[in-house]
Amino acid sequence: MTTTIAPPPSPAPPQELGEGELVEVRRSTGAIRRSDTFGILGSAIAAVSLSAWLMTQLLIFQGILPFIGFAYVFFVLFYGIVTRFDESGMAVRDRLVAVLVHSLAILLFIALGAVVIFTFVKGYSAFWHLNFFTADMSAAGPLDPLTDGGILHAIAGTLIMITMALAISIPLGLATAVYLSEFPGRYARLVRTVVEAMTALPSIVAGLFIYATVILTLGVPRSGFAASLAITVMMLPIIIRSSDVVLRLVPAGLKEASQALGSNRWRTVWNVTLPTARSGLTTAIILGTARGIGETSPVLLTAGLTSFFNFNPFSGPMVSLPLATFSFVKSPEPNYIARGFGSAAVLMLLVLVLFIIARLIGGRGPGVLTAGQLRRRLQQSRQDDYRIRARELGMFATTPQSVRPRRRRTPGGDS
Repeated sequence: MTTTIAPPPSPAPPQELGEGELVEVRRSTGAIRRSDTFGILGSAIAAVSLSAWLMTQLLIFQGILPFIGFAYVFFVLFYGIVTRFDESGMAVRDRLVAVLVHSLAILLFIALGAVVIFTFVKGYSAFWHLNFFTADMSAAGPLDPLTDGGILHAIAGTLIMITMALAISIPLGLATAVYLSEFPGRYARLVRTVVEAMTALPSIVAGLFIYATVILTLGVPRSGFAASLAITVMMLPIIIRSSDVVLRLVPAGLKEASQALGSNRWRTVWNVTLPTARSGLTTAIILGTARGIGETSPVLLTAGLTSFFNFNPFSGPMVSLPLATFSFVKSPEPNYIARGFGSAAVLMLLVLVLFIIARLIGGRGPGVLTAGQLRRRLQQSRQDDYRIRARELGMFATTPQSVRPRRRRTPGGDS
């Protein structure tokens, strides 16, 4: 019995459109058209004009904030009306939601820029003097000019405290996150609940905990080490929670493939899971560092306050940049206030530098090697190739002639 397979049917020819039929033109949703620009500008001008008329002529409201609020509401209303002339209802809703989202982004950017610019402007007078970065406040008082004293002791204290806190929190945080993601169970759920509760822990509570347990109970004096422990308590929940989320996003197929090749679970975690989530883990560490480096109350309770330079974190009080800023701005003297805003600006720059370093270290994607790693891989490959070639040459040199493998002759005469 012979089975005949019919060929697939040929596609029907396109039908020609008759008179009066409309062709739907596809529109790119990602591009901004000229009509969109004109609609936004026209709606903004109309909203500002109407708000100004209501404020100056009808005196419905007064002040800059009500003016901005009414202008924004009118802008959204006018933009929706203008868009409705050319688009459908779904497109109008999409445009309005896009306007709201972009407005929130612009508002946050303006707020961040205002904080940064205001801080640098207020501390600009202190930045002009080199002693601000090379001296401490041991020989300067509130009435002394800005040419005396500096914040070197606060910069060193901040770097020492955050380094010790990172040395403690990074291994503990990553190990706990690996446990939560790789070993789920009843105890893991309990640990995750405690970590989530500690995320909202007030900083003053962390300072009081270290003050009561380490300083009062164990007798450790107020020092940079005690302050680093308090900062660690604040950083650990952030690092653990963020790292746990990142590690759970690693595809299960990668882990299964590693285990199918013979690797155990810890080998898979070290060589597959952690390198794959390296960028996200770096972001988690950055978030924890940003939380810990700006804390003031735990440092005030555990490190004390001093105007002298102290490089030993285990003996004597030590001050950080947030604590120095707090102590400076409390004074009514303009020079002290300028030093306080200068300290805050230096703290911002320090966080930016740490962020850049962290991104350079762990910001590469999975499988992307550094220059040193590439050199080591190339050297290892050359050594493996030399060893394999040496083994082959030694085998052929020591094998008797009668035992050497004979070349097989193919039917075509080639060997």
